[in-house]
Amino acid sequence: MTKLFSKTLLGAGTILVVAGAANAGGLERGGYNIDLLFDTSRFAAEVSGTYVMPDRKLNNVRDINPLNGVGADGKGGGARNGVGETESYWVPRIGLKAGLGDNVDCMVDYSQPWGAHTKPGRNWMGANENIETKIESDNFAGTCSYKFDAGKGKLRFIGGVFHQEISGFKDRLVAPVPPAFGTGVGHLEMEGDGIGWRVGTAYEIPEIAFRASLVYNSSVKLDNLSGVVDLTEIPGIINPKNPLLGKAIPVFSEATMPESVELKLQSGIAPDWLAFASVKWVNWSRLQSVDLCPTGTEGIPCRAGSPTLVTSLDLLYRDGWTVSGGVGHKFTDQWSGAASISWDRGTTTGLNAQTDSWTFGGGVSYTPTQNVELRLAGALGILTSGSVGPVVKDGVTYGKEVAYDFDNDLVTALSAQFKVKW
Repeated sequence: MTKLFSKTLLGAGTILVVAGAANAGGLERGGYNIDLLFDTSRFAAEVSGTYVMPDRKLNNVRDINPLNGVGADGKGGGARNGVGETESYWVPRIGLKAGLGDNVDCMVDYSQPWGAHTKPGRNWMGANENIETKIESDNFAGTCSYKFDAGKGKLRFIGGVFHQEISGFKDRLVAPVPPAFGTGVGHLEMEGDGIGWRVGTAYEIPEIAFRASLVYNSSVKLDNLSGVVDLTEIPGIINPKNPLLGKAIPVFSEATMPESVELKLQSGIAPDWLAFASVKWVNWSRLQSVDLCPTGTEGIPCRAGSPTLVTSLDLLYRDGWTVSGGVGHKFTDQWSGAASISWDRGTTTGLNAQTDSWTFGGGVSYTPTQNVELRLAGALGILTSGSVGPVVKDGVTYGKEVAYDFDNDLVTALSAQFKVKW
């Protein structure tokens, strides 16, 4: 009965946290999750999906750089209020765990830890800054642990590696152009990959469903970023002094995806009741500006002020913190439920709308047999208000195209997970 108590309650709590954290700051989507490694079955497989629906609206939009045309049509047109910036998205995950003897557990999984998708479109006053930006990731990981008796419970050491692939694009209005000569839109595409690793430890007392885990996930250096800046829709006649207009320019860059540390705690607190909490730090301040220079100029430093700089993706993130907590209750041997609250510290320093958020969630877990489990959860969050405008850092001014404000907005999420154990 203790084993079933632990599984059903933790099942509801786990899917809740995933639903609540899927709209965290920076480029976070699903993040990293190795909870499957702790499943007490010899073998376990799970598939899950979270659908997140942020609804950020931009208001009081001002085009603050008239040199490249004001607004969507270059004459001051374009929406100034109620501009929908965010797009809904899926966060999938697949995992397989195997127990190798009494002391070793291993798992492999596929996830999408990072991503972003904003699409305010061309018909708003900030089209010179962004029409659409989309970043995607694929993460293939292998993680193992070794556990042994220690006092009343078991101590576990954890280690693993993962291969990460990042890709994305951005469209923005470079200059107003007569329709007969082009759209005036510049298009950037980039991709790269890298290797990361994780290490951690956990202590478990199964009789009271207690577990404390601390896991460090390394940064992933993308030193092979490559892509194309396509300016073929902007004819050179717009600015004869710019030799890049009217061309597609192969470019290179480098970036580092952030390291993270996460502490998770859970314990039975009364008959059929469980409490859980987590604290996570993500080093988003590693991502400041991704500078892009033409392929073939690798010997020249590619940074702000460089004569070879084509463009840059300016983020200026600060570190992210996510704190979550909740309780679960087992109603019957088949049904349990959980409720949680999460706070995520926004990563913006003034260049984007990623302010603090609060998320409230509820979920249920249904276990018709010892071998099958279905989890469903929903979350409702508040994206706090703020403003965006030019930011000066190290003597360089960023965000010189547009300024705007935003009020408190809502984000909702739905999650489902199916697990089979044998």
